[in-house]
Amino acid sequence: MAIVDEVTQHMKAAMRAKDKERLQAIRMIRARIIELSKTAKADTGDEAIIAELRSMVKQRKDASKTYVEGGRQDLADIENSEIAVIEEFLPGLADAAQTQIWVDEAVASSGASTPKDMGRAMGALMKAHKGEIDGGMARTMIQKALSGA
Repeated sequence: MAIVDEVTQHMKAAMRAKDKERLQAIRMIRARIIELSKTAKADTGDEAIIAELRSMVKQRKDASKTYVEGGRQDLADIENSEIAVIEEFLPGLADAAQTQIWVDEAVASSGASTPKDMGRAMGALMKAHKGEIDGGMARTMIQKALSGA
C-alpha cells in the first residue's frame, strides 16, 4: 500500500477514535505530502515521501532537544509524540551490524584509506544504501574505520 493511502486510512481511524493529538499529527503529515506533490516536478513516489518524513523526524528531534534545554518539557513531549506518529509510516533502518557490513564494503570499494577520504566513502555508502541506514551512525563508523581505531 502506498504511504499516502496508509496515512489517509490512519487519519480516518484517528477521526473515528476521536484521538485529537494523533489526528493532528497525521493531518500535519498529510499536509506535508500534499505540499510536496504540488511542488515536485516529478511524480511524488514513496521514496520522496519517505525522505520528507525523515526530514520531519529530524526537525522534531532538534526542536525537542531545544525545548528540553530551554526547560519546556511539555513542548518536548508534544514533539516526541509527533515523532512517534511519523515513524509509524517509515520503514525501519538497518541495525548497527548490517550498517557496519555496508560501511566496510563502501570503504573497500571507494578505496578510502585516510580520514581525508571520508567524503568518498560516505558518498559510495549513501549511493548504495540511501534511505536504508542512519547517516549519523554510518558517519561515525566510517570515521572509526578510516582513523584506524
